[in-house]
Amino acid sequence: MGTRLVQVERKTLETQISVSLDIDGTGNARLQTGIPFLEHMLDQVARHGMLDLHVQASGDLQIDAHHTVEDVGIVLGQAVSRALGDKQGITRYGYAYVPLDEALSRVVVDFSGRPGLEYNVTLTRPRVGDFDVDLVYEFFQGFVNHARVTLHIDVIRGRNAHHIIETIFKAFGRALRMALSADPRAAGTMPSTKGVL
Repeated sequence: MGTRLVQVERKTLETQISVSLDIDGTGNARLQTGIPFLEHMLDQVARHGMLDLHVQASGDLQIDAHHTVEDVGIVLGQAVSRALGDKQGITRYGYAYVPLDEALSRVVVDFSGRPGLEYNVTLTRPRVGDFDVDLVYEFFQGFVNHARVTLHIDVIRGRNAHHIIETIFKAFGRALRMALSADPRAAGTMPSTKGVL
């Protein structure tokens, strides 16, 4: 596998997003989105995924955070897709269970080339601080559509909305780390009986 470092930008009338991603990083995150809770969650993805992730985002936060959160998910998905190239030699599948106090979540990912999100999450309140919890789904839908992955997110238990969301993002990072890692026994091969992903 060659370098898996990319930079992706997206500019619309609603947002301007720049993402730099090194899949083979050390968990370093530099995040400026104007949404502190999103930055806290992206930091979990970087640290648990061992990704170097730098995100610079500005958006129409005077309206709400929807466009910024969704577009960060979109650009992160594009970055992961570009960094992987043809996907030869990757593990392809990844999963993680992560607890945080009373909360427990499971995330399973397949770099299948087919976007699909199964999101089985019930949250106990509509906001964490100023953050609208509905935007968690929007982030992951944006990511899935542009990374072209199948992603299953299941909250097994939990009462505290912050804890639940944090377990999701930590498990997502760890599942990515597993799926994106090189499989030394499959070097130079495609992890699919179809021959393409």
